[in-house]
Amino acid sequence: MSTNVLEGRVAVITGGSRGIGLGIATAYREAGAHVVIAARKAAGLATAREELLGVKGDGDILTVVANAGEPDQAEACVDQTMERFGRIDVLVNNAATNPYHGDLLGLDLPRAEKTVRVNQYGMIAWTRFAWQAWMGAHRGAVVNIASVGGLIVDPHIGYYNATKAAMLHMTRQLAYELGPAARVNAIAPGLIKTELARAVWEARESILTARLPLRRLGTVEDVANAALFLASDASSWMTGQTLVLDGGATALPIGVEE
Repeated sequence: MSTNVLEGRVAVITGGSRGIGLGIATAYREAGAHVVIAARKAAGLATAREELLGVKGDGDILTVVANAGEPDQAEACVDQTMERFGRIDVLVNNAATNPYHGDLLGLDLPRAEKTVRVNQYGMIAWTRFAWQAWMGAHRGAVVNIASVGGLIVDPHIGYYNATKAAMLHMTRQLAYELGPAARVNAIAPGLIKTELARAVWEARESILTARLPLRRLGTVEDVANAALFLASDASSWMTGQTLVLDGGATALPIGVEE
């Protein structure tokens, strides 16, 4: 993909202060975009801003303290973006939460509500405000960061995965509802080597990768490259789709031991 494919465009990224969100912000800045990163903690945003300033790019950087699960804060972030830049061309719904690990029947209502509020309703709220502020009249692209967990069964994070499965369905639904003005697509990453997931992969990386066709875990750059493609004109005839980035995990045969 050529450089500066997002030149002059404005991208809002939730959960943009670290990990996958920051990786996407970096790729977008390198591609010429103005980036708006939203996250819950001001300190993390300040650190992310300094990191982004070290990335080659002409676009501006705006940081906004906002909880992805609070619609009023989402609306305030969109308002600040419009006041600063006058447009929103790309929205990346990346922020997510997972407060519960365990069997579905052990799930309590407060943690269920928190998970849905951020992972499902948050996506709807941010998309609505971006649509009303700019995309509905001027076009745009929405990129939803889901999970390969939305396609499989897991013994520990079944409810989190259920919300990601819902995100995949809502991606298709929104593609239908918002076309042709806005394109809506999703990415379903497998296990990505982020600091947040370090406890999951660090001690078991060789075991986890042994059966993967590509023999490695994913990187933030892998997801960022896919997010850049979905935000750019290179994917202009693509909507309602999910890109699975899992190193081939979902392509493995069942019941075959290596």
